[in-house]
Amino acid sequence: MGFHCPGLETKGKSHLKPQSLGEGKGNQASFSLEAFQVLKQYEKRVKHLNKEKLEEPSNIIECNSANVLALSTEEIIKVATATSLEYHLQRSDNLPSLSFGCAPYDLTSDGVKYVELIQFLIASAEKVGQQQFDDVSEMLSMCDQMSSATGNPVQRIVYYFTGALRERIDRETGKITPRGLFTISSNVEEAMVSLSPAILECHQRMPFCQIAQLTGIQAIVESAADAKRIHVIDLKIDYGVQWIALMQALAARNDCPTELLKITAFGTTSMSKIQETGKRLAQFAETVNLPFSFNIVMVLNINDLKKESFELEDGEFIAVYSSLFLKNLLTQPHCLESLMRVIRDLRPQIMVITEPEANHNSQAFKDRFVETLLYFSAIFDCLEACMDRSDPSRMGAEGLYLSYAIKNIIAKEGKERTFECVKIDYWRAYLAEFGMEETELSMTSLYQAIQVVKKFACGSYCTLDMNGKCLIIGWKGTPINSLSVWKFC
Repeated sequence: MGFHCPGLETKGKSHLKPQSLGEGKGNQASFSLEAFQVLKQYEKRVKHLNKEKLEEPSNIIECNSANVLALSTEEIIKVATATSLEYHLQRSDNLPSLSFGCAPYDLTSDGVKYVELIQFLIASAEKVGQQQFDDVSEMLSMCDQMSSATGNPVQRIVYYFTGALRERIDRETGKITPRGLFTISSNVEEAMVSLSPAILECHQRMPFCQIAQLTGIQAIVESAADAKRIHVIDLKIDYGVQWIALMQALAARNDCPTELLKITAFGTTSMSKIQETGKRLAQFAETVNLPFSFNIVMVLNINDLKKESFELEDGEFIAVYSSLFLKNLLTQPHCLESLMRVIRDLRPQIMVITEPEANHNSQAFKDRFVETLLYFSAIFDCLEACMDRSDPSRMGAEGLYLSYAIKNIIAKEGKERTFECVKIDYWRAYLAEFGMEETELSMTSLYQAIQVVKKFACGSYCTLDMNGKCLIIGWKGTPINSLSVWKFC
Protein backbone atom coordinates (compact mmCIF):
# COMPACT_ATOMS: atom_id res chain seq x y z
CA MET A 1 0.00 0.00 0.00
CA GLY A 2 1.54 3.30 -1.09
CA PHE A 3 0.51 6.74 0.00
CA HIS A 4 1.21 8.83 -3.05
CA CYS A 5 -0.79 9.83 -6.08
CA PRO A 6 0.63 8.87 -9.49
CA GLY A 7 1.50 11.87 -11.58
CA LEU A 8 1.83 14.17 -8.60
CA GLU A 9 5.46 13.43 -7.70
CA THR A 10 7.58 16.45 -6.84
CA LYS A 11 11.20 16.77 -7.75
CA GLY A 12 13.44 16.34 -4.74
CA LYS A 13 10.84 14.44 -2.74
CA SER A 14 10.57 10.78 -1.92
CA HIS A 15 7.39 8.92 -1.05
CA LEU A 16 7.00 6.73 2.01
CA LYS A 17 5.67 3.21 1.75
CA PRO A 18 5.15 0.85 4.67
CA GLN A 19 7.14 -1.96 3.11
CA SER A 20 10.20 0.26 2.75
CA LEU A 21 10.42 0.83 6.48
CA GLY A 22 10.30 -2.74 7.71
CA GLU A 23 8.14 -4.43 10.28
CA GLY A 24 10.65 -5.25 13.01
CA LYS A 25 10.98 -2.29 15.36
CA GLY A 26 11.97 -3.81 18.66
CA ASN A 27 12.39 -1.85 21.88
CA GLN A 28 10.53 1.17 20.55
CA ALA A 29 7.41 2.79 21.92
CA SER A 30 4.42 3.02 19.62
CA PHE A 31 1.42 5.29 20.08
CA SER A 32 -2.25 4.57 19.60
CA LEU A 33 -4.87 7.04 18.42
CA GLU A 34 -6.83 6.28 21.58
CA ALA A 35 -4.61 8.95 23.12
CA PHE A 36 -6.80 11.55 21.50
CA GLN A 37 -9.84 10.27 23.34
CA VAL A 38 -8.26 10.00 26.78
CA LEU A 39 -7.94 13.68 27.56
CA LYS A 40 -11.70 14.11 27.65
CA GLN A 41 -12.17 10.84 29.52
CA TYR A 42 -8.95 10.52 31.50
CA GLU A 43 -10.60 8.51 34.25
CA LYS A 44 -10.92 5.54 31.91
CA ARG A 45 -8.09 3.06 31.97
CA VAL A 46 -5.66 3.39 29.07
CA LYS A 47 -3.73 0.45 27.71
CA HIS A 48 0.03 0.72 28.12
CA LEU A 49 2.03 0.98 24.96
CA ASN A 50 3.69 -2.12 23.58
CA LYS A 51 7.44 -1.53 23.61
CA GLU A 52 8.39 -4.72 21.83
CA LYS A 53 6.90 -4.06 18.42
CA LEU A 54 4.68 -1.73 16.48
CA GLU A 55 1.27 -3.32 16.21
CA GLU A 56 -0.98 -3.22 13.20
CA PRO A 57 -3.73 -0.64 13.69
CA SER A 58 -7.16 -1.52 14.98
CA ASN A 59 -10.37 0.46 15.44
CA ILE A 60 -10.30 1.86 11.92
CA ILE A 61 -11.71 5.38 11.75
CA GLU A 62 -14.52 5.37 9.20
CA CYS A 63 -14.46 7.22 5.92
CA ASN A 64 -17.55 8.68 4.26
CA SER A 65 -16.63 7.20 0.89
CA ALA A 66 -20.14 7.80 -0.45
CA ASN A 67 -19.51 11.54 -0.21
CA VAL A 68 -16.23 11.54 -2.14
CA LEU A 69 -16.55 13.26 -5.53
CA ALA A 70 -15.33 11.54 -8.71
CA LEU A 71 -12.86 14.41 -9.06
CA SER A 72 -11.33 15.99 -5.99
CA THR A 73 -12.07 19.64 -5.37
CA GLU A 74 -8.47 20.47 -6.26
CA GLU A 75 -8.78 18.60 -9.56
CA ILE A 76 -11.98 20.49 -10.36
CA ILE A 77 -10.17 23.76 -9.65
CA LYS A 78 -7.27 22.77 -11.91
CA VAL A 79 -9.67 21.86 -14.71
CA ALA A 80 -11.44 25.18 -14.20
CA THR A 81 -8.22 27.16 -14.50
CA ALA A 82 -7.02 25.11 -17.50
CA THR A 83 -10.13 25.40 -19.63
CA SER A 84 -11.08 28.56 -21.46
CA LEU A 85 -13.72 30.72 -19.84
CA GLU A 86 -16.13 32.59 -22.06
CA TYR A 87 -18.93 34.32 -20.30
CA HIS A 88 -21.26 37.18 -21.11
CA LEU A 89 -23.57 39.13 -18.88
CA GLN A 90 -27.06 39.52 -20.26
CA ARG A 91 -28.78 42.72 -19.26
CA SER A 92 -32.07 41.08 -18.39
CA ASP A 93 -33.68 39.25 -15.53
CA ASN A 94 -31.64 36.18 -16.40
CA LEU A 95 -28.46 35.33 -14.53
CA PRO A 96 -25.16 35.42 -16.42
CA SER A 97 -24.55 32.49 -18.71
CA LEU A 98 -21.23 30.74 -19.15
CA SER A 99 -19.74 28.38 -21.67
CA PHE A 100 -16.30 26.86 -21.96
CA GLY A 101 -14.39 24.25 -23.89
CA CYS A 102 -13.41 21.12 -21.99
CA ALA A 103 -13.00 18.49 -24.66
CA PRO A 104 -9.83 16.96 -23.13
CA TYR A 105 -11.69 16.31 -19.86
CA ASP A 106 -14.15 13.47 -19.38
CA LEU A 107 -16.56 15.27 -17.07
CA THR A 108 -19.98 14.24 -15.86
CA SER A 109 -22.79 16.76 -15.95
CA ASP A 110 -22.17 17.48 -12.27
CA GLY A 111 -18.46 17.85 -12.98
CA VAL A 112 -19.20 20.43 -15.66
CA LYS A 113 -21.46 22.30 -13.26
CA TYR A 114 -18.79 22.46 -10.56
CA VAL A 115 -16.08 23.49 -13.02
CA GLU A 116 -18.36 26.32 -14.15
CA LEU A 117 -18.91 27.34 -10.56
CA ILE A 118 -15.18 27.52 -9.85
CA GLN A 119 -14.65 29.46 -13.07
CA PHE A 120 -17.23 32.02 -12.00
CA LEU A 121 -15.48 32.30 -8.63
CA ILE A 122 -12.01 32.82 -10.14
CA ALA A 123 -13.36 35.29 -12.71
CA SER A 124 -15.03 37.16 -9.84
CA ALA A 125 -11.73 37.27 -7.96
CA GLU A 126 -10.00 38.71 -11.01
CA LYS A 127 -12.61 41.48 -11.23
CA VAL A 128 -12.26 42.21 -7.51
CA GLY A 129 -8.47 42.32 -7.82
CA GLN A 130 -8.88 44.91 -10.60
CA GLN A 131 -11.38 46.81 -8.41
CA GLN A 132 -14.11 46.40 -11.04
CA PHE A 133 -16.71 46.14 -8.32
CA ASP A 134 -19.70 47.14 -10.45
CA ASP A 135 -18.97 44.37 -12.95
CA VAL A 136 -18.65 41.61 -10.37
CA SER A 137 -22.03 41.87 -8.63
CA GLU A 138 -23.94 39.50 -10.92
CA MET A 139 -21.08 36.99 -10.97
CA LEU A 140 -21.01 36.83 -7.18
CA SER A 141 -24.78 36.42 -7.19
CA MET A 142 -24.34 33.39 -9.45
CA CYS A 143 -21.78 31.98 -7.01
CA ASP A 144 -24.23 32.55 -4.16
CA GLN A 145 -26.96 30.69 -6.00
CA MET A 146 -24.82 27.66 -6.81
CA SER A 147 -22.93 27.39 -3.50
CA SER A 148 -23.96 26.27 -0.04
CA ALA A 149 -22.48 25.97 3.44
CA THR A 150 -24.10 22.53 3.72
CA GLY A 151 -23.36 21.11 0.26
CA ASN A 152 -20.41 19.18 -1.17
CA PRO A 153 -16.83 20.49 -0.81
CA VAL A 154 -16.96 22.51 -4.04
CA GLN A 155 -20.18 24.22 -3.00
CA ARG A 156 -18.86 24.87 0.50
CA ILE A 157 -15.53 26.31 -0.55
CA VAL A 158 -17.20 28.59 -3.11
CA TYR A 159 -19.62 29.73 -0.41
CA TYR A 160 -16.81 30.82 1.92
CA PHE A 161 -14.57 32.30 -0.77
CA THR A 162 -17.50 34.29 -2.15
CA GLY A 163 -18.05 35.68 1.34
CA ALA A 164 -14.38 36.64 1.51
CA LEU A 165 -14.62 38.48 -1.81
CA ARG A 166 -17.68 40.38 -0.61
CA GLU A 167 -15.83 41.40 2.56
CA ARG A 168 -12.88 42.61 0.50
CA ILE A 169 -15.24 44.74 -1.60
CA ASP A 170 -16.86 46.16 1.55
CA ARG A 171 -13.45 47.03 3.00
CA GLU A 172 -12.20 48.71 -0.16
CA THR A 173 -15.42 50.66 -0.71
CA GLY A 174 -15.63 51.80 2.91
CA LYS A 175 -18.81 49.90 3.79
CA ILE A 176 -16.99 48.42 6.78
CA THR A 177 -15.64 51.18 9.03
CA PRO A 178 -12.55 50.82 11.29
CA ARG A 179 -14.89 50.64 14.28
CA GLY A 180 -16.91 47.96 12.54
CA LEU A 181 -13.72 46.03 11.79
CA PHE A 182 -12.79 46.09 15.49
CA THR A 183 -16.24 44.80 16.47
CA ILE A 184 -16.08 41.99 13.91
CA SER A 185 -12.60 40.98 15.08
CA SER A 186 -13.64 40.96 18.74
CA ASN A 187 -16.74 38.87 18.01
CA VAL A 188 -14.70 36.34 16.04
CA GLU A 189 -12.10 36.00 18.80
CA GLU A 190 -14.82 35.37 21.40
CA ALA A 191 -16.48 32.77 19.18
CA MET A 192 -13.14 31.05 18.49
CA VAL A 193 -12.68 30.33 22.20
CA SER A 194 -16.01 28.48 22.35
CA LEU A 195 -15.16 26.64 19.13
CA SER A 196 -12.18 24.75 20.60
CA PRO A 197 -14.10 21.47 21.19
CA ALA A 198 -15.28 21.48 17.57
CA ILE A 199 -11.74 22.00 16.27
CA LEU A 200 -10.49 19.23 18.57
CA GLU A 201 -13.12 16.86 17.17
CA CYS A 202 -12.07 17.68 13.60
CA HIS A 203 -8.42 17.07 14.50
CA GLN A 204 -9.35 13.66 15.86
CA ARG A 205 -11.09 12.72 12.63
CA MET A 206 -8.56 14.12 10.13
CA PRO A 207 -5.44 12.02 9.56
CA PHE A 208 -2.87 14.72 8.85
CA CYS A 209 -3.44 16.37 12.24
CA GLN A 210 -2.74 13.16 14.13
CA ILE A 211 0.17 12.14 11.91
CA ALA A 212 2.04 15.33 12.77
CA GLN A 213 1.30 15.12 16.48
CA LEU A 214 2.12 11.47 17.08
CA THR A 215 5.16 11.42 14.80
CA GLY A 216 6.52 14.54 16.50
CA ILE A 217 6.01 13.02 19.94
CA GLN A 218 7.77 9.85 18.78
CA ALA A 219 10.79 11.98 17.87
CA ILE A 220 10.81 13.52 21.37
CA VAL A 221 10.55 10.10 23.05
CA GLU A 222 13.51 8.78 21.09
CA SER A 223 15.62 11.87 21.70
CA ALA A 224 14.88 11.75 25.45
CA ALA A 225 15.48 8.00 25.77
CA ASP A 226 18.13 8.42 28.49
CA ALA A 227 16.61 11.45 30.23
CA LYS A 228 14.99 11.14 33.65
CA ARG A 229 13.83 14.75 33.93
CA ILE A 230 12.10 16.05 30.82
CA HIS A 231 10.97 19.64 30.30
CA VAL A 232 8.65 20.25 27.33
CA ILE A 233 7.93 23.83 26.28
CA ASP A 234 4.75 24.00 24.19
CA LEU A 235 4.29 27.23 22.25
CA LYS A 236 0.60 26.56 21.49
CA ILE A 237 -0.80 23.90 23.79
CA ASP A 238 -4.54 24.15 23.02
CA TYR A 239 -6.19 21.09 24.62
CA GLY A 240 -2.85 19.34 25.12
CA VAL A 241 -3.99 16.05 23.60
CA GLN A 242 -0.53 15.51 22.11
CA TRP A 243 0.98 15.06 25.58
CA ILE A 244 -1.25 12.12 26.48
CA ALA A 245 0.81 10.00 24.08
CA LEU A 246 4.06 11.25 25.62
CA MET A 247 2.82 10.46 29.13
CA GLN A 248 1.85 6.96 28.07
CA ALA A 249 5.28 6.36 26.54
CA LEU A 250 7.17 7.69 29.57
CA ALA A 251 5.00 5.74 32.02
CA ALA A 252 5.76 2.54 30.11
CA ARG A 253 9.54 2.96 30.32
CA ASN A 254 11.32 0.45 32.54
CA ASP A 255 14.97 0.94 31.59
CA CYS A 256 14.99 4.67 32.44
CA PRO A 257 12.16 5.59 34.85
CA THR A 258 10.97 9.17 34.56
CA GLU A 259 11.62 11.29 37.64
CA LEU A 260 9.62 14.25 36.34
CA LEU A 261 7.80 15.40 33.23
CA LYS A 262 7.46 19.16 33.29
CA ILE A 263 5.29 20.86 30.67
CA THR A 264 5.48 24.63 30.31
CA ALA A 265 2.72 26.18 28.22
CA PHE A 266 3.47 29.50 26.58
CA GLY A 267 0.68 31.94 25.79
CA THR A 268 -0.31 35.55 25.31
CA THR A 269 -4.05 35.12 25.95
CA SER A 270 -6.59 32.65 27.37
CA MET A 271 -4.95 32.00 30.73
CA SER A 272 -8.03 30.22 32.11
CA LYS A 273 -8.16 27.87 29.11
CA ILE A 274 -4.50 26.93 29.55
CA GLN A 275 -5.05 26.39 33.26
CA GLU A 276 -7.88 23.95 32.51
CA THR A 277 -5.61 22.10 30.11
CA GLY A 278 -2.99 21.83 32.84
CA LYS A 279 -5.52 20.40 35.29
CA ARG A 280 -6.64 17.74 32.83
CA LEU A 281 -3.06 16.75 32.06
CA ALA A 282 -2.20 16.56 35.76
CA GLN A 283 -5.21 14.34 36.41
CA PHE A 284 -4.21 12.04 33.59
CA ALA A 285 -0.62 11.89 34.84
CA GLU A 286 -1.98 10.56 38.13
CA THR A 287 -3.81 7.74 36.37
CA VAL A 288 -0.54 6.48 34.85
CA ASN A 289 1.50 7.23 38.00
CA LEU A 290 3.80 9.69 36.24
CA PRO A 291 5.52 12.49 38.23
CA PHE A 292 4.30 15.66 36.58
CA SER A 293 4.29 19.43 36.88
CA PHE A 294 2.64 22.09 34.74
CA ASN A 295 3.73 25.70 34.39
CA ILE A 296 2.41 28.63 32.39
CA VAL A 297 4.45 31.45 30.91
CA MET A 298 2.07 34.26 29.98
CA VAL A 299 3.20 37.53 28.39
CA LEU A 300 1.14 40.24 26.76
CA ASN A 301 3.92 41.01 24.31
CA ILE A 302 6.27 38.34 22.95
CA ASN A 303 9.05 40.93 22.94
CA ASP A 304 8.92 40.79 26.75
CA LEU A 305 9.70 37.06 26.84
CA LYS A 306 12.92 36.09 28.61
CA LYS A 307 14.87 32.87 29.09
CA GLU A 308 14.37 33.22 32.84
CA SER A 309 10.59 32.96 32.40
CA PHE A 310 10.86 29.20 31.89
CA GLU A 311 12.38 28.19 35.26
CA LEU A 312 14.97 25.81 33.86
CA GLU A 313 16.71 23.34 36.15
CA ASP A 314 20.09 21.65 35.86
CA GLY A 315 20.01 18.24 34.23
CA GLU A 316 16.71 18.75 32.40
CA PHE A 317 16.18 17.46 28.89
CA ILE A 318 14.55 20.39 27.11
CA ALA A 319 12.22 19.95 24.14
CA VAL A 320 10.40 22.80 22.38
CA TYR A 321 7.19 21.89 20.57
CA SER A 322 5.67 24.29 18.06
CA SER A 323 2.52 23.18 16.26
CA LEU A 324 1.07 25.63 13.74
CA PHE A 325 2.31 28.57 15.80
CA LEU A 326 5.25 30.25 14.07
CA LYS A 327 3.06 31.23 11.10
CA ASN A 328 1.11 33.50 13.45
CA LEU A 329 4.21 35.68 13.84
CA LEU A 330 5.13 36.08 10.18
CA THR A 331 3.33 39.42 10.07
CA GLN A 332 5.16 40.43 13.28
CA PRO A 333 8.81 39.79 12.35
CA HIS A 334 10.19 41.50 15.46
CA CYS A 335 8.13 39.20 17.69
CA LEU A 336 9.22 36.12 15.75
CA GLU A 337 12.85 37.16 16.04
CA SER A 338 12.49 37.80 19.79
CA LEU A 339 10.94 34.37 20.31
CA MET A 340 13.67 32.60 18.35
CA ARG A 341 16.39 34.41 20.28
CA VAL A 342 14.87 33.18 23.55
CA ILE A 343 14.63 29.63 22.20
CA ARG A 344 18.27 29.85 21.15
CA ASP A 345 19.18 30.90 24.69
CA LEU A 346 17.24 27.93 26.09
CA ARG A 347 19.41 25.56 24.00
CA PRO A 348 16.82 22.76 23.75
CA GLN A 349 18.04 19.30 22.79
CA ILE A 350 15.22 19.07 20.25
CA MET A 351 12.63 21.35 18.66
CA VAL A 352 9.69 19.86 16.79
CA ILE A 353 7.95 22.17 14.32
CA THR A 354 4.71 21.64 12.39
CA GLU A 355 3.69 24.34 9.93
CA PRO A 356 1.33 24.60 6.96
CA GLU A 357 3.15 23.67 3.76
CA ALA A 358 1.67 26.48 1.71
CA ASN A 359 2.36 29.92 0.34
CA HIS A 360 -0.50 32.40 0.49
CA ASN A 361 1.58 35.52 0.06
CA SER A 362 1.67 36.38 -3.64
CA GLN A 363 1.48 40.11 -4.27
CA ALA A 364 -0.83 39.63 -7.26
CA PHE A 365 -4.30 39.17 -5.80
CA LYS A 366 -5.49 36.59 -8.34
CA ASP A 367 -2.40 34.43 -7.76
CA ARG A 368 -2.89 34.56 -4.00
CA PHE A 369 -6.57 33.75 -4.45
CA VAL A 370 -5.87 30.61 -6.52
CA GLU A 371 -3.06 29.48 -4.18
CA THR A 372 -5.39 29.77 -1.21
CA LEU A 373 -8.26 28.13 -3.07
CA LEU A 374 -6.15 25.06 -3.92
CA TYR A 375 -4.85 24.67 -0.37
CA PHE A 376 -8.21 24.94 1.35
CA SER A 377 -9.85 22.71 -1.25
CA ALA A 378 -7.79 19.82 0.10
CA ILE A 379 -8.87 20.57 3.66
CA PHE A 380 -12.55 20.71 2.67
CA ASP A 381 -12.09 17.45 0.75
CA CYS A 382 -10.59 15.81 3.82
CA LEU A 383 -13.45 16.97 6.02
CA GLU A 384 -15.88 15.56 3.46
CA ALA A 385 -14.22 12.14 3.62
CA CYS A 386 -13.83 12.08 7.39
CA MET A 387 -17.01 13.67 8.74
CA ASP A 388 -20.72 13.86 7.93
CA ARG A 389 -21.87 17.00 6.16
CA SER A 390 -24.24 17.85 8.99
CA ASP A 391 -21.73 17.15 11.78
CA PRO A 392 -21.95 20.12 14.19
CA SER A 393 -18.19 20.12 14.79
CA ARG A 394 -17.47 20.21 11.07
CA MET A 395 -20.04 22.94 10.49
CA GLY A 396 -18.59 24.99 13.33
CA ALA A 397 -14.98 24.57 12.23
CA GLU A 398 -15.79 25.44 8.61
CA GLY A 399 -18.19 28.27 9.40
CA LEU A 400 -15.91 30.07 11.82
CA TYR A 401 -12.29 28.85 11.90
CA LEU A 402 -11.75 28.08 8.19
CA SER A 403 -13.97 30.97 7.15
CA TYR A 404 -11.90 33.32 9.32
CA ALA A 405 -8.63 32.06 7.81
CA ILE A 406 -9.95 32.43 4.26
CA LYS A 407 -11.24 35.96 4.89
CA ASN A 408 -7.99 36.92 6.58
CA ILE A 409 -5.98 35.92 3.51
CA ILE A 410 -8.41 37.11 0.82
CA ALA A 411 -10.10 40.18 2.30
CA LYS A 412 -7.22 41.79 4.21
CA GLU A 413 -3.96 43.44 3.24
CA GLY A 414 -0.85 44.62 5.03
CA LYS A 415 -0.77 44.68 8.81
CA GLU A 416 -4.41 43.60 9.03
CA ARG A 417 -3.41 40.15 7.81
CA THR A 418 -2.52 37.76 10.62
CA PHE A 419 -2.79 34.47 8.72
CA GLU A 420 0.24 33.87 6.52
CA CYS A 421 1.94 30.65 5.52
CA VAL A 422 5.33 29.86 4.04
CA LYS A 423 6.88 26.57 2.98
CA ILE A 424 9.65 24.55 4.60
CA ASP A 425 12.37 26.09 2.43
CA TYR A 426 11.64 29.47 3.99
CA TRP A 427 11.84 28.03 7.51
CA ARG A 428 15.12 26.28 6.72
CA ALA A 429 16.74 29.55 5.71
CA TYR A 430 15.20 31.46 8.61
CA LEU A 431 16.06 28.97 11.36
CA ALA A 432 19.62 28.62 10.07
CA GLU A 433 20.14 32.28 10.99
CA PHE A 434 19.70 31.26 14.63
CA GLY A 435 22.17 28.39 14.45
CA MET A 436 19.56 25.67 14.08
CA GLU A 437 20.21 22.48 12.13
CA GLU A 438 17.52 20.19 10.73
CA THR A 439 17.84 16.56 11.80
CA GLU A 440 16.46 13.42 10.24
CA LEU A 441 13.32 11.74 11.45
CA SER A 442 14.16 8.18 12.49
CA MET A 443 12.84 5.17 10.64
CA THR A 444 10.68 4.44 13.68
CA SER A 445 9.15 7.92 13.56
CA LEU A 446 8.38 7.52 9.86
CA TYR A 447 6.95 4.09 10.50
CA GLN A 448 4.78 5.66 13.21
CA ALA A 449 3.40 8.10 10.64
CA ILE A 450 2.39 5.23 8.37
CA GLN A 451 0.76 3.39 11.28
CA VAL A 452 -1.38 6.46 11.96
CA VAL A 453 -2.43 6.58 8.31
CA LYS A 454 -3.54 2.96 8.52
CA LYS A 455 -5.92 3.85 11.33
CA PHE A 456 -8.11 5.71 8.86
CA ALA A 457 -10.32 4.06 6.28
CA CYS A 458 -9.63 7.10 4.09
CA GLY A 459 -5.88 6.70 4.62
CA SER A 460 -5.33 5.93 0.94
CA TYR A 461 -6.07 9.60 0.22
CA CYS A 462 -3.31 10.70 2.61
CA THR A 463 0.15 11.35 1.16
CA LEU A 464 3.42 11.10 3.07
CA ASP A 465 6.44 12.55 1.26
CA MET A 466 9.97 13.44 2.28
CA ASN A 467 11.38 16.84 1.36
CA GLY A 468 14.97 16.39 2.45
CA LYS A 469 14.77 15.58 6.16
CA CYS A 470 11.25 16.98 6.50
CA LEU A 471 8.01 14.98 6.40
CA ILE A 472 5.34 16.50 4.15
CA ILE A 473 1.82 15.40 5.05
CA GLY A 474 -0.79 15.88 2.35
CA TRP A 475 -4.23 15.02 1.07
CA LYS A 476 -4.61 13.55 -2.43
CA GLY A 477 -1.19 14.91 -3.34
CA THR A 478 -1.75 18.44 -2.02
CA PRO A 479 0.76 19.30 0.74
CA ILE A 480 -1.00 20.32 3.96
CA ASN A 481 1.58 20.35 6.77
CA SER A 482 5.31 19.94 7.18
CA LEU A 483 6.87 18.22 10.19
CA SER A 484 10.53 18.91 10.90
CA VAL A 485 12.91 18.29 13.81
CA TRP A 486 15.69 20.69 14.77
CA LYS A 487 18.65 21.07 17.10
CA PHE A 488 21.22 23.78 17.69
CA CYS A 489 24.60 23.39 16.06
